[in-house]
Amino acid sequence: MSYSQAKEQYARLGVDADAAIRKLQTVPVALHCWQGDDVGGFDQKDKTLTGGIQATGNYPGKARTPAELMADIDKVISLVPGQVKLNLHACYAIFDEDNGGWVDRDKLEPKHFKKWVDFCRARGIGCDFNPTFFSHPMCDPLTLSSPNETTRKFWVEHGRASVRISQYLADELGKPCVMNIWTGDGYKDLPADRLGPRLRYKQSFDEILSEPFDKTKVFPCAESKVFGIGVESYTVGSAEWCLKYAAGRDDCITLMDNGHYHPTEVVSDKLASILAFDKRMALHITRGVRWDSDHVVLFDDETKEICKEIVRMNALDRVFLALDYFDASINRVAAWVTGFRNLQKALLFALLQPCETLKKLQDESRFTKLMVLQEELKTYPFGDVWAEYCRVCGKPQDGAWYPEIERYEKEVLSLRR
Repeated sequence: MSYSQAKEQYARLGVDADAAIRKLQTVPVALHCWQGDDVGGFDQKDKTLTGGIQATGNYPGKARTPAELMADIDKVISLVPGQVKLNLHACYAIFDEDNGGWVDRDKLEPKHFKKWVDFCRARGIGCDFNPTFFSHPMCDPLTLSSPNETTRKFWVEHGRASVRISQYLADELGKPCVMNIWTGDGYKDLPADRLGPRLRYKQSFDEILSEPFDKTKVFPCAESKVFGIGVESYTVGSAEWCLKYAAGRDDCITLMDNGHYHPTEVVSDKLASILAFDKRMALHITRGVRWDSDHVVLFDDETKEICKEIVRMNALDRVFLALDYFDASINRVAAWVTGFRNLQKALLFALLQPCETLKKLQDESRFTKLMVLQEELKTYPFGDVWAEYCRVCGKPQDGAWYPEIERYEKEVLSLRR
């Protein structure tokens, strides 16, 4: 079926496929830098991961330098349709003679991210930011909740520095910067005190957010998690803690990662509850598999349902979207491209739903017809609209981009030893 025929079929349901394509072109999605080097970063010689996270696999071609990572990100951008943002972790600071060389995380400054600003500006994209509260000697193993005041203060200063860097990114690039605070603080076995760490966590967040910033440009977030490797019994920044903290302030929003909940919970069911009260929220789109939360995003039911829920609520301008996964067992650039394209597919699929018609059927209790139409929509000619979207964006269609990955692996990635 051609795009014109697909367009006509959707039009019979009151859906404008051209409008859906135009809308999706305006929706920014943050591409996470840490897929390219297995969350290694550039600020520590010892790249052992801590904080309950782990990258598994040893596929060749990992980025080892800022230049290699930027080259890989450029390759991704060339192969994905839609509006890209970059998402940086603080551990990706670039130190050189021009900015005085290495400093520890509590002393980071905007100048250590100037080359990333230059990279983004040259490509006309924005940049989000994440303080890095893991994989560092000052993790004891706690950070913002540590009973050791020296440790806690170090990480508070890192958080405050990250606020200043986020403001710099927003000012320089002219686009909002989402600053996400996540830590792996917790305990492997049953704690004797659950309240104390959470009170210290709150104090630390308060101290970080006392750093001045423009609330119209910088959006700090609190991200929760169920557990991580080595912190299976107790996580300080639980879902309840993060929800309550963000609800109690006008300068912090909730960030939900759809791999950070119990296996029977789905984030798609939580979005309306948050947006019924909050103006904005943020999402990390990933794929949980049993206990692990960071598999490559697929065009699967939950990814589609998350996007449908955002579109149904007319909330594309209220939800900050970002990808978050890291797979070291496959070609890292292909993993990046696959996840980004799948999120774009899910967003386009959602934009092609006859939302008003479906809502009307629900409100009229016409549940049989509602179910039938929802099922029939699954076999509508979505693929033809997706192909047109890729064409309009000037990016390769399905079946045409992977050969470029193979060429890049042969000519670039395989030479990294």
